[in-house]
Amino acid sequence: MRYGFIAAFAAAAVLLAPIAKLTASAKADDTPKDIKGLYLVSDYPAVTLRPGETSTVNLRLQNYDMAPERLALSISGVPTGWTATLLGGGQPVAAAMPASNSSVSLSLRLDVPKNAPAGTQTLTVAATGTTSNLQLPIAVTLANDLPAKLTLTPQLPDLRGTSKSSFEYQLGIKNDSGKKLTVSLSAQAPQNFDTTFTEQYGTQELNAVPIDAGQTKDVKLKVTPPNTAGAGDYKITARVAAEDAAATTDLEMTITGQPRLDVSGREGLVSTRASAGKEASVPVVITNTGTAPADDIQLSGSAPSGWKISFDPKTVERIAPNDNKEVQALITPTEKAIAGDYVTTIRASARGESASTNFRVTVTTSTMWGIAGVGIIGVALLVMVGAVARFGRR
Repeated sequence: MRYGFIAAFAAAAVLLAPIAKLTASAKADDTPKDIKGLYLVSDYPAVTLRPGETSTVNLRLQNYDMAPERLALSISGVPTGWTATLLGGGQPVAAAMPASNSSVSLSLRLDVPKNAPAGTQTLTVAATGTTSNLQLPIAVTLANDLPAKLTLTPQLPDLRGTSKSSFEYQLGIKNDSGKKLTVSLSAQAPQNFDTTFTEQYGTQELNAVPIDAGQTKDVKLKVTPPNTAGAGDYKITARVAAEDAAATTDLEMTITGQPRLDVSGREGLVSTRASAGKEASVPVVITNTGTAPADDIQLSGSAPSGWKISFDPKTVERIAPNDNKEVQALITPTEKAIAGDYVTTIRASARGESASTNFRVTVTTSTMWGIAGVGIIGVALLVMVGAVARFGRR
């Protein structure tokens, strides 16, 4: 058993050896071939600014296969009135020392006075060591007509729903300017429509958002129509603005009709009378105050224990908007119901819409029981009179 394990381990080692070799080769390929030395580079060695602005240019000291060396940093060619500062790790630095096959990130911060004349100035950043002297020219062009630029792009510009829906539009705001902007948000919608801007993945309401130069920020525009909004197409215009730049986009909203039910009695009467043990017919009016037909309206009701309630007809096929239909609620109190007032609830529902109202039912005792009571009282009186007459003679 032990020899088998050793053999398996040896086979695995043989298989793993090429993998280790490939991994080492991949790491070696990460280092540029035939490149050796120290380099001072920038992704953007030529930039355009407006007078009165502060901007930064990202730099990088790269060491390819060289021993670490301390490099003194300096800037030359700075125009009068300008301020140029080299930053490392967020603070001013005067020297840098990149390790072998590594790099050090730097930033050239430029503060340009408002009265600086338009044109191009060349500043030179130098890194000087014992054996190295690196120089990188940075061309800075001043232009007074460098406007801010914004673009506004909706992800889904046309949404559909009912007047009870909340319409949420995803908007992408891109800052195509050369500097960070604080972008204000606004929307124009039909009267009584509520509009709010929120974060893309949050509920915090926004009036403005900061966006870095060249970056895009996603926000959400939530539009809530009033319940009284009729079916149809509506237009919303979203707008973003910063400084002298603005962008707009048109959004579409389609509201489909929605039925809305109301239950009442005939001429608004919601009370009736009934006798214990006897069926009473109560007229009930179902009204559709919505913007779409109400179909297959189901009727139901609840009453005190032992009571019976049914409807004629049991369902209503359709009620058009701003129309109504009358049905009969058949209510039967229990035979043992005591005289008094009771509450019965009648409901109507269709396509998720429902409405209900309470009807007061005044119960009176049956006439038969009244007649029987009078009869019993009469018999009792006759018996009493007969008894008095018979025993009175004695």
